[in-house]
Amino acid sequence: MPDNVVHVYLCFLSMVLHILCSLVVGCVVACVLLFVTTRHVLRWKSRRNLPHLYTGTSDNCRVQTVGFFHPYCNAGGGGERVLWVAIRTLQKRYPSVRCVVYSGDKDVTGEQILNKAQERFNITIDNPVEFVFLGLRNWVEAYKYPFFTLLGQSLGSMVLAIEAMWKFVPDLYIDTMGYAFTLPLFRYFGGCRVACYVHYPTISTDMLEKVSQRTETYNNASFISRSPVLSSVKLAYYRVFAYLYQLAGKCSELVMVNSSWTNGHILSLWQAGDRTHIVYPPCDVREFVKLPLHVGMEGKKCHTLVSVAQFRPEKDHPLQIQSFHKFLMGVPENERQNYTLQLVGSVRNIEDSERVDGLRSLCKELNISHYVKFKINVSFDELKKLLSEATIGLHTMWNEHFGIGIVEIMAAGAVVLAHNSGGPKLDIVVDYEGSKTGFLADDVESYAAAMETIFKLTPTQRMDIINNARQSVTRFSEEQFELGFFSASEEFFK
Repeated sequence: MPDNVVHVYLCFLSMVLHILCSLVVGCVVACVLLFVTTRHVLRWKSRRNLPHLYTGTSDNCRVQTVGFFHPYCNAGGGGERVLWVAIRTLQKRYPSVRCVVYSGDKDVTGEQILNKAQERFNITIDNPVEFVFLGLRNWVEAYKYPFFTLLGQSLGSMVLAIEAMWKFVPDLYIDTMGYAFTLPLFRYFGGCRVACYVHYPTISTDMLEKVSQRTETYNNASFISRSPVLSSVKLAYYRVFAYLYQLAGKCSELVMVNSSWTNGHILSLWQAGDRTHIVYPPCDVREFVKLPLHVGMEGKKCHTLVSVAQFRPEKDHPLQIQSFHKFLMGVPENERQNYTLQLVGSVRNIEDSERVDGLRSLCKELNISHYVKFKINVSFDELKKLLSEATIGLHTMWNEHFGIGIVEIMAAGAVVLAHNSGGPKLDIVVDYEGSKTGFLADDVESYAAAMETIFKLTPTQRMDIINNARQSVTRFSEEQFELGFFSASEEFFK
């Protein structure tokens, strides 16, 4: 090839490389400018939307506003108890810090939400709480994503987070519902310090194992578990999602988890051991331990089994009904009226209502409708009454992350019968000072057998278990939560 041709070729190549480099540099500069501009616009809009939150602090605290991302803050479940006690804890320790809650409950006012928290949990918030109401909560509803639900809801949470940032950007952002994909948005685009309280990992190694073993569960439909091809596709999807979940979770500067089980999975997935802390959720054991004990009474013939859980698929209410049915079939027909199953829980939306209707139909199908009662959205006082009169407190969720309802059962004085997995197995229904605190089971047969065993205990035997359980739950008090929350989050407020 002639020298002049080589020279022309090299000049052309150099020019192309120069143009490409210029384009790359230009793109980088444009992205940086867009990134910085976005941050400034969001901050400017926040101060314009809620100027009263920026009035300066009196305690030299670096954090002026704390935003809690909890779109279902009016649901009345265990996660909401954590939210309100966390807010009360911050207000008590740092009075000048303004707390903001991102809520998707547009049909109620902030005052009504706080009133429900007081009624349901006996939690009073003395200082003002600002509510930022979000209109796009339907983006995180499971019904919108019949397929690839985990990915759909996670991407939907990012849409909801963008709406949240557009309305207000806090100094410290805390996700208290498990929407990990919102963390990088608030950290990098909002310029916030970010933290999270994880109740349940969005995906876990247990879920991967269920799909790998082609086991049918509430989140692994039978048509998928029966198909090797579909199971392989779902397993690959889960692995990709787990990697994305890890990237999102690693953005959190502080990770608080609610149990040993959750801690193990988060450490495995996020690999953030240096900033991960177990902070057991706050349980109102003070109110429940005041209740009188009835289950040890001599001559007690009528017994109730009480389940306390939101009507969600993973709570596995059908297992409760089927187990109770099997137990009743072993009881003489003229004595069955002595036993009642009460399903106590909150209904968040139409899907929950439909699940309750399905459970009623199951009871009718098994011909035990007159032995089963549904208690929907009960008050705190009514909940205490139901638990204080119960002989057995029932729980059936597989791999429950913690189980505040289980702790309440133990404190109230009922004999707990929980699922032999997750938080109940590792943290709650464990021997205390060498003595039994409750019973564990994992299928219809073992639950029914445990029910029979508990009812056959003498009043003295039941009372020994109850008293030991009551003493053990002091580990999960609100005071212990406050200490753990203070210790873990203190670095943000120095």
